[in-house]
Amino acid sequence: MSDLPLEGTHDPRFDVVRDTFLRVLEEQPGTGASLAVWHGGSWVVDLWGGWADAAHTRPWTRGTLVMPYSVTKPFAAVCALLLADRGVLDLDAPLTTYWPELAARTTMREVLAHRSGLVVLDEDAPEEVFYDWDRMCTLLAKQPPAWEPGTAHGESALFYGHLVGEVVRRTDGRSLGRFLADEVCEPLSLDFQVGVAEQDLGRVADLTGFDEEFRRAGVEGRSDLFVRALDNPPGALDPAVLNGTAWRTAEVPAVNGHGTARAVAGLYVALEQGLLLTEELRAQATAPAGTGPDLVLGGERSWGLGVAVDPDGYGMGGIGGSFGWWSETGRYAIAFLTGHIGDHDRGDRIENALRDVLALPPA
Repeated sequence: MSDLPLEGTHDPRFDVVRDTFLRVLEEQPGTGASLAVWHGGSWVVDLWGGWADAAHTRPWTRGTLVMPYSVTKPFAAVCALLLADRGVLDLDAPLTTYWPELAARTTMREVLAHRSGLVVLDEDAPEEVFYDWDRMCTLLAKQPPAWEPGTAHGESALFYGHLVGEVVRRTDGRSLGRFLADEVCEPLSLDFQVGVAEQDLGRVADLTGFDEEFRRAGVEGRSDLFVRALDNPPGALDPAVLNGTAWRTAEVPAVNGHGTARAVAGLYVALEQGLLLTEELRAQATAPAGTGPDLVLGGERSWGLGVAVDPDGYGMGGIGGSFGWWSETGRYAIAFLTGHIGDHDRGDRIENALRDVLALPPA
């Protein structure tokens, strides 16, 4: 019997999922993780375990928050989609309608589907730009796109949230983090924040695992565009930056949301239950807006409006192994959020254990 801290609840039918999650935790030398699964109208798995700090003095609890990188992007996208549903924002209008200084001739629909071409900054930017919203948006406003908007797609790894959030700010008046809290997370009781509140900093888990092997695997075989997209401004893969207060309290809505697995899975449950968007817009958001080579990440991908899409469903993974997903096939929502950076094999093992219980083909 493992003495690793593991808490939460699960339906006994899903014992194999719990056991797989525990094995994953035991294999993680750094910080821990949380796991949540919604199926058949209830939470059948809601678990968390391991440690919240690198020194292994602080157990991971129900309220531990962790940064799951791009798993944040659907939360940012939902803010723009809500404004579109309310008639405040036209997804197909030139983005200059709302942001006149923007040089790129693109639309919010293209931004949401990673088709704007705004994926890198040509001008060198220091780490401090992450903490200065106006300065980052000024740089993005004058940045030429890497390709003609609408003709191709590639994930806007670091800037997606600023592109969405600046339009949210200009049309609504609130920052994306404030809008997300007021209109999505607080009404739905989703424990997820972009820009961690000072009183919640003590709940945040350290990110661990940024060793040389991880760094090497992250860039091997990648395009120059990918490296540039993650390296300017610098710091998005530096634990000294990511585990600092300045980063955690800033709004970098492409990557630096902090939350629990139940909150991430809960977003997909809310979408499926019609608690956020009209059915028409939800259907648009979760259908492929484009399929083909991702010019940043490489490989064939299908992007919806804020989510990745495949024949099984939709959702988003992040650097380091965290992910959130809705399975149309299995009619479940799942999220695995980890503090120890690594590959996605861990999440695949957990989800495939779930799919074995439900007698579904592997994900």
